[in-house]
Amino acid sequence: MVNFPQRIEALRARMNPCSLCPHRCGVNRLAGQTGKCRTAIEFSIASHTLHFGEEPVISGTHGSGTIFFSHCTLSCAFCQNYPISQLGNGNPVSIDGLAALMLELQKKGAHNINFVTPTHVTPQIVEAVAQARAQGLTVPLVYNCSGYEEVETLQLLEGIIDIYLPDAKYSNDAHAVEFSGAEHYMESNRKALKEMYRQVGNLVTDENDIAVKGLIIRHLVLPNDLAGSKEVLEFIAEELSPDIALSLMAQYHPAHRIEQFPELSRRINKREYQSVLKIARKLNLENGWKQEL
Repeated sequence: MVNFPQRIEALRARMNPCSLCPHRCGVNRLAGQTGKCRTAIEFSIASHTLHFGEEPVISGTHGSGTIFFSHCTLSCAFCQNYPISQLGNGNPVSIDGLAALMLELQKKGAHNINFVTPTHVTPQIVEAVAQARAQGLTVPLVYNCSGYEEVETLQLLEGIIDIYLPDAKYSNDAHAVEFSGAEHYMESNRKALKEMYRQVGNLVTDENDIAVKGLIIRHLVLPNDLAGSKEVLEFIAEELSPDIALSLMAQYHPAHRIEQFPELSRRINKREYQSVLKIARKLNLENGWKQEL
């Protein structure tokens, strides 16, 4: 049984000085200061909807109850959702309002509640979840994130989050800094993935093939192998498990500030994607999904 008041208190304490994510900005968000995520105690939501574009076990037949939070802990030059993540498009919502949105999505038939870019608002999310659970929320909770996470924050989510859906973006810290503004991404990401795996293990689905618990790792293939895909997949297979549910994505397209980075100014080609698929097969990473190029 989760002690919600204790978890909420501990998470709020991490907002002053802020250490919710690996940036560890150190600002007092409780007093209205903002750091890399440009969010204080108040937060905004860009949309809440039944989403059918996630992995099949997440979207299912009724849709995933997706809640997109404004802003992000990263500043990816190629972000496809940059009006939300970088420009902060969205509307302010209260804790009570967030709880109500979860219950509304469940009532509409959502298979789960899917928090997108939740890292910088984990204290507020957990407080809203406590309210929603008390009012009848029963569907699984999905933590849909960049993978740039602080282990101490994740530990406070144990028993609350059912499904982790993180990215494994890079195996090269220089590229992570250059393209996403993330110092020590590789170390932070790998520690976070291990903690997520410790909490929820491999993907578990129900009789209708809908996810109820587990870890699904996403990897977006970048042009010119700028993601370092081979090293990312080797880490997953060798230090987590070859049974991990892996979502290999071929959907990259130039967006946002991409004119600053010529090496990212095109889509990936068939040869690049086939090369990553071959590596995954060699490592026996057969569980999960491969997007069509």
